[in-house]
Amino acid sequence: MTEKRSAESMWSAADVWIKKPHVVNKRLCGVTVTDYRDVDTAGLMQVLSGLLGTNIEMTDICVFLHADVVDEEHETAGRWCVGVRTIIPKVNKTGDCLFKEVIVKDIVGNTVTFIPFEVNGAEQVTLKSSNVYKIQLQLKPDEWKLCLHVLRPDQWYNDGVAYPKLSWLHSELLPKLSRWALESKASEFKSTLSLIPVEKYSILYQQLKEKYKALVKVWPEVTDPEKFVFEDVAIATYLLVLWGEERAENGTTTKQSFVDLGCGNGLLVHILNNEGHPGKGTDIRKRKIWDMYGPGTHLEENAITPSNGFLFPTTDWLIGNHSDELTPWIPVIAARSSYSCRYFVLPCCFFDFCGKYQRRQCKKSQYKEYIDFITDVSTVCGFHTEEDCLRIPSTKRVCIIGKGRTYSEAEEAMVEERRYDYIRGREALFTSSGVSKNVSQCGHDGPHSDNGQDVSTPANDWVNGFQPREKTEAVRNCSSLPRDFVDAVVLRVAEALLSLTEKNLEGSGCGDAWNTGDTRWRWLV
Repeated sequence: MTEKRSAESMWSAADVWIKKPHVVNKRLCGVTVTDYRDVDTAGLMQVLSGLLGTNIEMTDICVFLHADVVDEEHETAGRWCVGVRTIIPKVNKTGDCLFKEVIVKDIVGNTVTFIPFEVNGAEQVTLKSSNVYKIQLQLKPDEWKLCLHVLRPDQWYNDGVAYPKLSWLHSELLPKLSRWALESKASEFKSTLSLIPVEKYSILYQQLKEKYKALVKVWPEVTDPEKFVFEDVAIATYLLVLWGEERAENGTTTKQSFVDLGCGNGLLVHILNNEGHPGKGTDIRKRKIWDMYGPGTHLEENAITPSNGFLFPTTDWLIGNHSDELTPWIPVIAARSSYSCRYFVLPCCFFDFCGKYQRRQCKKSQYKEYIDFITDVSTVCGFHTEEDCLRIPSTKRVCIIGKGRTYSEAEEAMVEERRYDYIRGREALFTSSGVSKNVSQCGHDGPHSDNGQDVSTPANDWVNGFQPREKTEAVRNCSSLPRDFVDAVVLRVAEALLSLTEKNLEGSGCGDAWNTGDTRWRWLV
């Protein structure tokens, strides 16, 4: 690895620790980071004094920062880059105390220094000089390594959260930084929770997790309660924070209404209803747990088809949480419901308007290509489209959000024509490639098809022959096989084993003779 490449990789890895420390320190929810600014040495001291106070002794820290400065030509702007991050623990046991760090990047010396300080409710600053440390890239011929330097190792304080153990920094963090530097691969997606305040999310998530954790013990479904309960708690937390920010932005206190299309076990609806948001969930199949929620949770069993019969003109938000074949339709349904309707969709399985989604770009992962497809649908529908990454126990955790519109309400007819043509074009891809429309048959191709049958138009139904998922879930493993079938297989295997003799085993290479057991017990079979 060249010197230039090594330095670039080091800074890429360091930025993961600076901006996303929660990926390695599981006791953190995340950080908020201020913008960085380039300064010269004199400016660096002014910035530190402004952040930490002029009465704080900075001599040792200044020496620590300048330990690798050997070239006076670099004592100018461009060497130092300074920012501040606020550390957000998952559980803040100190109340109003904020844990912060000044981040000092020495671009020339390839070092990044972390200077912790605390700010209490009275805005008083306390420098934690015993926890100052820096990470340095050392370059040698044909070799590079990352080193950890500590200002006062004998006075190191740790709480395992904002102040990790020194041994942890050395044995856990440095190896991960080295691995990230070697991989040096940018993610295809945004950082998690990029559209909402991380601190608000952290506080609310802990509250909701505690409030709904009892559901894990009484979960009646065959699915894993640990995964599904806390995943839906996390999704609900995200929506509640997102909607809270929207209300603050619009200067209103009225909580948003919603409809969850394909709501499954209904837990997301249950939480949102409990937290004061009017709305309902719809799914083709009722789940056992629905009866446990009580009358305050509004769920209905109904097959959803993209048509004029499933418009929601008075609903603020449509939700598609792993909504499968409905996923590409949700931006369309939201756009046609009303000019003010917004949507949130969390794609999982890959579906197009007319069936299974077919890959067309081998340079992207299938997941990234599908996310881009749903984003394209949203853009064509006229939404200001945003993407975020949730913190849920799932590999499919990128959500797409359509909020405001890119056009005026007076232009609705023009944009509707564009939506119409786009869906028709997607169907043409299926027709030309001979792909079977194995989930739904999109008939959005004009007033009449070639065989004379009426098909959808914007004034009527949008699709012809759309097939939602089956109401009875297909068996995909052995856990739900009919009991008589299982008994028959066991009986047949047992009879085959009991019929074996030593003669049957000759030439098989088996060193031990087969013991068929006492014939008196064969009647048990």
